[in-house]
Amino acid sequence: QVQLVETGGGLVQAGGSLRLSCAASGRTFSSYAMGWFRQAPGKEREIVAAIRLGGGSTYYADSVKGRFTISRDNAKSTVYLQMNSLKPEDTAVYYCAAQSTYRPIATMTYDYWGQGTQVTVSS
Repeated sequence: QVQLVETGGGLVQAGGSLRLSCAASGRTFSSYAMGWFRQAPGKEREIVAAIRLGGGSTYYADSVKGRFTISRDNAKSTVYLQMNSLKPEDTAVYYCAAQSTYRPIATMTYDYWGQGTQVTVSS
């Protein structure tokens, strides 16, 4: 119903920036919110940021507030994650996900997931 493809990951030095993109296809009109998640080596997957597609309400994990910005371009069915002042602890596989029902966005309960893109931040 909804397919998600993440791009933009790579290797960057601490203090640098990256912008991740998540392109959605399929029944994108059925998506109420999209989020970015990450899973670092040896750790569980965690929510990074999320955005409600209709009104633009956002959520950020405390660890990324002031550094990361989530945004969306509904016309392009794309959600972005601008990551600034990157730290080594930001190293992880980053996933985008979509909700197909109206529910709180600050949750791990999403309905569709992308394959992930690697972000590596060196010291």
